[in-house]
Amino acid sequence: MKFTPCNDLCTYDGTHCEGCGRSHEEIAETKALVMSIVNFVQKQDYENVEEFVGAISKSVIKKTLPQP
Repeated sequence: MKFTPCNDLCTYDGTHCEGCGRSHEEIAETKALVMSIVNFVQKQDYENVEEFVGAISKSVIKKTLPQP
């Protein structure tokens, strides 16, 4: 499955958003994940949020993509 980001054309009827095509469950879980990261960053009082998020991004990619 390919990720489709929000395009600000949100709908709430049915099981999927008509704007992005993602399920409402996926959207809710993504929002919870983001808020968890936000809360962690705030708890740690990081001044370099962009660097932290970049490091997390690299780590996720490294752990999910096949390694040669």
